[in-house]
Amino acid sequence: MSLPKFILGDNTDYPNAIYVIHTEFPRFIINLENDEVEWFEDFDAEDQKELEAETEHAIKLATEFYDSEVEKYEA
Repeated sequence: MSLPKFILGDNTDYPNAIYVIHTEFPRFIINLENDEVEWFEDFDAEDQKELEAETEHAIKLATEFYDSEVEKYEA
């Protein structure tokens, strides 16, 4: 199955939370309400530097994806 790079998610148990799921490495879910990130990867010390460099960029892209999706609903 081919997945999009980003998927929006929500849950009625957390009515204020808005989740963006990043399906490519490094895979994660970010809660845009509080910027909390849950990783689906296990990282070792060698991966840490690559992760730090990619994390900021991936979270920025996730936020831009959300903003773009919301604009489509508001149009």
